[in-house]
Amino acid sequence: MFVIICIICYLSFSSRYILGRTKSRDDRDHKSLSSAPLSIIEWFLRAEQHRKGICPVKIRQFSKITDWWIPNSQQLLVNTFPIDPEEKAGVRIVKNALFSRTNTTPFEGLVSVAAWSENVLVNVLDLDLAVVEISEFVEVFSGKVSLRGSTPLTHRYGGHQFGVWADQLGDGRAHMIGEYTNQHGQRYELNLKGSGKTPYSRNGDGRAIVRSSVREFLASEAMFHLGIPTSRCATLITATDTVKRDLLYNGKLSDEKTAIVLRLAPSWFRFGSAEILAKHGELNILRQLLDFVIESHFKEITLLDSTKYLELFSIIVQQTAEMIAMWQATGFVHGVGNTDNFSLLPMTIDYGPFQFMDSYDPELVSNASDDEGRYSYRNQPKIGRYNLDKLAESLKRVLNKDQHSTISIILDGYDSTYRQAYISAFCKKLGLQGSSECDDERLVVDLLKMMEDTKSDFTMTFRQLGDVPIDDLETNVINKSHWALLDLQMHPKFIQWMTTYHKILVDYGIVDEVRRTNMHRVNPKYVLRNWMAEDAIAAVKRNDYSVIRKLLHVLQNPFDDQIEADILGYANRPPKWSSTIRVSCAS
Repeated sequence: MFVIICIICYLSFSSRYILGRTKSRDDRDHKSLSSAPLSIIEWFLRAEQHRKGICPVKIRQFSKITDWWIPNSQQLLVNTFPIDPEEKAGVRIVKNALFSRTNTTPFEGLVSVAAWSENVLVNVLDLDLAVVEISEFVEVFSGKVSLRGSTPLTHRYGGHQFGVWADQLGDGRAHMIGEYTNQHGQRYELNLKGSGKTPYSRNGDGRAIVRSSVREFLASEAMFHLGIPTSRCATLITATDTVKRDLLYNGKLSDEKTAIVLRLAPSWFRFGSAEILAKHGELNILRQLLDFVIESHFKEITLLDSTKYLELFSIIVQQTAEMIAMWQATGFVHGVGNTDNFSLLPMTIDYGPFQFMDSYDPELVSNASDDEGRYSYRNQPKIGRYNLDKLAESLKRVLNKDQHSTISIILDGYDSTYRQAYISAFCKKLGLQGSSECDDERLVVDLLKMMEDTKSDFTMTFRQLGDVPIDDLETNVINKSHWALLDLQMHPKFIQWMTTYHKILVDYGIVDEVRRTNMHRVNPKYVLRNWMAEDAIAAVKRNDYSVIRKLLHVLQNPFDDQIEADILGYANRPPKWSSTIRVSCAS
């Protein structure tokens, strides 16, 4: 009987996935992708379902790499795209290819598994946790040996960096070591970052340091559990090897310990993947790329349809706008919004000098290298449109002349899509779940202005608004433990705003218990603040891996009250020294 129930549950799970009838955490309806069995949105929805254990299907977990990895089972990239014929090592200009065959470079010193995501290893890669203790696992995911039968690849792409076309960029320190389709039917591209020199390394050494690796490992997992489309990280492996780095571009070199992360994504194609092909007139490969993306991730688009690239662009515009609205609603600043860091799927990739803001500051620049503030929090929506415009320029190379005006019209829809998603996200942060309850965006705008004026903490202001009963808020009865609200309370318009807020709740019949429950579902208590990452980095450098492992556990449950996290101060006012932390592309 149990077997029959499991089979029924599994089939039900699969049918919901294939038919696209599932909903995300906030019940957003992605109608444009509803029929795509392997679309990026469905990929995330199904991963979320499995994370929550919606269907208790017993999945086989492999404890040996030799049992887990089936040689030559699937190498779509090698079989689909032209590969650089040159296989010798060395930096070079590559043409008429999307990938180069490039072996990883093993570390010379000792390596250690510093941290791993159980969620990724077990639920995504079908691995038993015991595998992290096996030498073969460490050898493969530290870049010492290759997966049997797999061809390590490095990706050629270009990009606009800080508004300037940079031509060939590519994977300068990352290797695609294989493609894996798990037992849920989800395909992932396995990517090692910090694995050695490639044809695209330019003047780099091909290595990643502990600082940047810890940050990317934690950030990608934090974003996933916040419900934001993102690449994932499975493991963080450190090495005793060191490299020289000028962390703040001030001429001061320091010896930095190295590390390597295993990253996963359904695809690593980005806007710059299309740009470099268009710029160099490699239009047949550009069509191959776009057709591959459509066939693999947007199956609702008909490949034989003459409007297929317009339909693809329309989806990318919509999902990019929605993703950036989610960034804004979480106080996340990416830091390097170049076109080579924007995914075609769209999802958050390439975590560098990012930051989850502390005090609300719309001018926040997370990247110490961004002197002009191009990629500030306030500018992120505009950067999204700029990058989409550059992608549109590339797509025009494979469109009919009469379709050029249409792609411009599609791009013009970005602003309204973003605005709607932005207001909807912030209204949900206030416990207003229906769109009709959010017609007056002044409620959101006025709150953010008060937060800016009082330098109120972004994350905890929204969280604590959901902690305190509405009657206490309106009468200024706020406990000292709600430190973010005490800051906001100092604003002269606080009571007036609270009165307006309360009236809207009453008008729409939202009782306070429902409001507070709704708010706690979408407002995290814990985010990856810079000072928390800094503590983990310092500990890892001392070979103390307890801090990063505890922090990862906290970030995997950001909406839940956690006693240990509170003891560690993760919900407290950030320490004063945290304001001095500076992060750049080099760090």
